[in-house]
Amino acid sequence: MPLFRRRPSGAPRAPSPAPPGPARRPAGAEEPDWRGYDAIAEVYARVHAPQTALPAADLVEITPVSAGSRVLDIGTGTGVVARAAVARGAALVVGIDPSLSMLAAAGREAGGALYAAAEAIDLPFWAGTFDAVLSGFALTHFAKVDTALFDMLRVLKAGGRLGVATWGPGGDEFTRAWNEVAERFAEHEILQDAYLRAIPAGERFSDPARLKDALHEAGLRDIRIERREYRFEMSAEDYLLGRETAATGRFLRQMLGDEFWETFRHETREVFAERFPPAFNDFREVILAAGHKP
Repeated sequence: MPLFRRRPSGAPRAPSPAPPGPARRPAGAEEPDWRGYDAIAEVYARVHAPQTALPAADLVEITPVSAGSRVLDIGTGTGVVARAAVARGAALVVGIDPSLSMLAAAGREAGGALYAAAEAIDLPFWAGTFDAVLSGFALTHFAKVDTALFDMLRVLKAGGRLGVATWGPGGDEFTRAWNEVAERFAEHEILQDAYLRAIPAGERFSDPARLKDALHEAGLRDIRIERREYRFEMSAEDYLLGRETAATGRFLRQMLGDEFWETFRHETREVFAERFPPAFNDFREVILAAGHKP
């Protein structure tokens, strides 16, 4: 039986008892938004960045990013795609992201790119500014994908290239083991709802055909789609840290509170110690897509 379940539709909410002692949250204060990345930027940079660097290098190759070009990286996070564009020979690379902590992590890596805090919608750049616009694993986060794509093409010059990377469908034995423990603490429907709130286009763009359709409807032409599989070598601990900093992990941490969160972490480590070796290979499919603006 999960620790938490969805409240039946229309059921009244029970009054919440006031927490004892000085730990009470001040009136009017809000919980930090678990969908954001500020709180987990350091772990993300250490665990996820080395993995996403592999498809990032392939993304700038198939787009392609040309030497001397001006490039914008949407949802740059810790700057993995931006640094790959610099390495490809771009003259100017700007990475944008709403998370200041992720941008700070990107800045510490140097690499020659410039970074700015900005949203993907209503980009703070003139029309036709960039020769290439890239987005590595960020497009799925946008609730208004069509609006974001419109603005991405707006700042792209005519004849410019747009390239995106998304995760393909998951569902391996490691994912199933983690989900099994997670569903001891929250119902599947709660976790699925949390995932959709954080990654609303995740399922849609794990399908290459639907990704291609969205890019075509936005105005991109001569679209190239590739599905590639990557092998990530990691420890079980790093895998679990990666899951904890992903969308449902961040949600669970806020929902469970400190005590139950530590119980959850302990149980995931017990299950992984029983079923898997201390280090293993995790295979993930990535969809790479690129096209040009007429």
